[in-house]
Amino acid sequence: MDLALSPEQQEVRTLAREFAEREVKPRADAIDHNSEFPRDLVDKAARLGLLGVLVPDAYGGAGLDHVSFAIFVEEVARFCASTAVILDVHNSVGTEPVVIFGSEEQKGRWLPDLAQGKKLAAFALTEPEAGSDAAHLKTTATRSDRGYLLNGTKIFITNAGEAGLYVVMASTRPGSGADGITAFLVDGDNPGLKVGPKFKKMGLNGSAIAEVYMENCAVDEADRLGNEGQGFRIAMRALDSGRIGISAQAVGLAQGALDDAVAYARERKQFGKPIGELQTIQNKVADMAVKIRAARWMTWKASALCDAGLPFTREASMAKLFATDAAMEITLDALQVFGGYGYLEEYPMARRVRDAKACQIYEGTNQVQRVVIARELERV
Repeated sequence: MDLALSPEQQEVRTLAREFAEREVKPRADAIDHNSEFPRDLVDKAARLGLLGVLVPDAYGGAGLDHVSFAIFVEEVARFCASTAVILDVHNSVGTEPVVIFGSEEQKGRWLPDLAQGKKLAAFALTEPEAGSDAAHLKTTATRSDRGYLLNGTKIFITNAGEAGLYVVMASTRPGSGADGITAFLVDGDNPGLKVGPKFKKMGLNGSAIAEVYMENCAVDEADRLGNEGQGFRIAMRALDSGRIGISAQAVGLAQGALDDAVAYARERKQFGKPIGELQTIQNKVADMAVKIRAARWMTWKASALCDAGLPFTREASMAKLFATDAAMEITLDALQVFGGYGYLEEYPMARRVRDAKACQIYEGTNQVQRVVIARELERV
């Protein structure tokens, strides 16, 4: 298998790396400590075409592949996981369902603004009583004169309050499980949609995550995405692609931690020499580098299968499981290299550890990934 990047993918890496180093890196610490949503960075990313990575050029997007998507998310996450997850969710689970399942009218209405960053996207599936058990959500969509009325509560919604589009999953046939779920495109300005206060979190402090409430939220027939009963399939396809993004985010987090640890080990002296010359430190950074390489290639493999139109559910779950567990281990190991300094908030290690933990939870917990992987293996 050829793991070399194409010239176009190399250009994406260069563009994203320069953006991350020039714009994101100087802001990362303040974004975390001030719990600041980096709207200006989102706008700058939009001007570079990074909000329409997966949108066809016919609708104003870059029309790139999922490998390019993974590369750009990784580069941003090297310095700021908050900014990375905002851009990731917008591109993957927020925008891609419209690309894949939208009608021509829906694509023409939504995709240009999403690709140009005039609107951010959010994905509203999880509920207070339906997280891992997404097939039994309680939000309902009942028929009305014009279309549907949505009622229910969503929780842990990334980009909540900042999004101009919410991809909402609701049941049109309550009690029917996955077969009764339908997807809807809900405008962020819809008067029936309200957003709660942003959650205070242990990490990813720059991302806006909150509850979303719908009370007689009226949507037209034209706002239904796909057919009635197709919503669960749409959600699962979105999550498969979304797991590529989270895997890439984890790889970037881990790579940034390794970069910092290696730089620190060159400078920090103990016993009369840089600690990077100590075998204990060398073993640690070597193990970190191996895990990152493996996680990156697993992520690219899942991306390549997706781009080829081949089944990639198993590979996406494997990449998500391995990469996010590795990121947690690597950020903790990097903090250990820093010793006492790593425990201080003025250094980036504490932030990286706090951010890495979320990667093991969202887009399906790593316990759920094991269930998905086992189920896919049983089908072989």
